[in-house]
Amino acid sequence: MPGTRKLGKPTDIRLAMLRQQVTDFLDLGRMQTTITRAKEIAPLAEKMITLGKKNTLASRRSALAFITREDVVTKVFAETANGYANRNGGYTRITRIGPRRGDAAELAIIELVEKDA
Repeated sequence: MPGTRKLGKPTDIRLAMLRQQVTDFLDLGRMQTTITRAKEIAPLAEKMITLGKKNTLASRRSALAFITREDVVTKVFAETANGYANRNGGYTRITRIGPRRGDAAELAIIELVEKDA
């Protein structure tokens, strides 16, 4: 587990939520969420992209064990990882966008940075 934030949830529920958010983030390339969740999602997503850059059977199985949809794993290994072949980490960007209207939670947009040419 990369961070120490518990996000107000028991371990199994928290891990399931993070797995789903990382899957959705890698599928769409951009997502709006709270800052604390974005800070937890970023290292997990970067690890999945790094596994995609290795492109071995073991790395694919490791990614399949974490990402909840097989089509997203295929997309990460085929498209996303190739765009970051010359980049050593730092695949994500977190931008603060202000408080949420309902509960004033600080919101952020997490997105993948531009790929190398």
